[in-house]
Amino acid sequence: MAKWFQKDEISGLAPELVSMLDFAREMAGIPFFITSGLRTPEQNRKCGGAIDSAHLKGLAVDLKCDNSRERHKIIAGLIKAQFKRIGIAKDHIHADIDESKDIFVLWLE
Repeated sequence: MAKWFQKDEISGLAPELVSMLDFAREMAGIPFFITSGLRTPEQNRKCGGAIDSAHLKGLAVDLKCDNSRERHKIIAGLIKAQFKRIGIAKDHIHADIDESKDIFVLWLE
């Protein structure tokens, strides 16, 4: 059961991912808004997601990010929660736990 997220926000996400997000949210001290979680192949194509996107497996989320202060807090929380795959975009932060992909990476979208 998630502490900081509504059931519809985390529907289809791996329980381990949700647990880590709850901890990251606690560490960040600011609300996390999931803008993309589990995606169907069609949704993934429409948003330009990678063919092998972790979103397709329920192993990834995109978190809304409006400014540099939020970006810092979100990323700090994700790192404290042991996320090893983080993508930074202008308006969101991607976090995933897909172990089939390279770990200890931080990239710009």
